[in-house]
Amino acid sequence: MRRGMLIVGAGLLLLAACGPKTPPPPTQEEALKIMPADARLAGLYETSCKACHAIADTGAPGVHDRAAWDKRWTQGEQVLLDRTIQGYNAMPAGGQCASCTPDDLKALIHFMAGREDSAK
Repeated sequence: MRRGMLIVGAGLLLLAACGPKTPPPPTQEEALKIMPADARLAGLYETSCKACHAIADTGAPGVHDRAAWDKRWTQGEQVLLDRTIQGYNAMPAGGQCASCTPDDLKALIHFMAGREDSAK
């Protein structure tokens, strides 16, 4: 019985190792070029988000850095949105975007987290 459980456990570990891997974060050069496809969101990102989320070592999770965002994503989208609206740690309230609506901020969070497809 015990041996059977060990074999099943080992098999599950092997299957987990074959699962999808988190892609590596973009390089600094790539991060500076990544922009939302939507022109309006791209403008908001350029003026409000990019300075912290596309530059390494700011403390903000990098754009399309799934490893950094996945830790935060597990807290739930509403928590991320609330923290963006209210400010959190070094991030100013509203993400320093006076013209962003909550829907804009949600779309920008999805973009930066590499989750433009909300099913991810």
